[in-house]
Amino acid sequence: MAAAIAAVVAVIAYLAPPPPAQPDTVAPARQSPSPDRVTPRPEPPTPTPSPDSSTPEQPEPEPEPETEPETEPSRTRRARETSPPLVAAVRPLGCDETMTALAGYRRNAGGTRSSQAAAAQQTYRDLMGASLDAQGAVGAMIRRLTAEFQELSFRLSGMVSSDPEQVIADINADFAELKRLCEAT
Repeated sequence: MAAAIAAVVAVIAYLAPPPPAQPDTVAPARQSPSPDRVTPRPEPPTPTPSPDSSTPEQPEPEPEPETEPETEPSRTRRARETSPPLVAAVRPLGCDETMTALAGYRRNAGGTRSSQAAAAQQTYRDLMGASLDAQGAVGAMIRRLTAEFQELSFRLSGMVSSDPEQVIADINADFAELKRLCEAT
C-alpha cells in the first residue's frame, strides 16, 4: 500500500509544472529597453500638438516625431546587438577536454625525447576519452589528433624511425583548425 502511494506521489511530482523560479529568470531578459522606448515615443508627439493650436504648425511637429522613431529603432537595434545573449554559447562536446589534454602535453613534454614520448602517450589517452562524446567535425578532428599523438608517441619512443617534426606540424595545423571549430559555435 505504501509503495503504491509513493508511486502516485512520484508520478504527480514528475508531471507537476516546473517551479516559478524559471520564468522569473527569463522575465528580466524579456524586459528589454525597447518596450521602455516604445512608451516615450508616443508621449513627445502628444504634448507637441497640444501647445500648437494652429493648423500650419501641426505638420511641422509631425516630421520631427517621424525622425525620432527612425532613430529609436536604430538605438534599439544597437542595444540588441550589444546586449548579452539570453543563452550562453555552448561549446561542442570534447572541446574542453581536448584543450585540457593539449595544455597538459605542453606542460609535461619536457626537453628529452623520453619525456616527450610519455607526454604524447598520456595526451593520446586523454584524447581517446575526449573523442568518445565528440560528434561531427569536432569529433573527427579530435580523432585525427588522437591518431597523430599516437604516431608522435611511436616516433619519439623509437618504434617508428621517422621524423617527429612532421607529426608535430600536422598536430599544430589540426589544433588550429579544432580551435576554430570550437570557437565558431
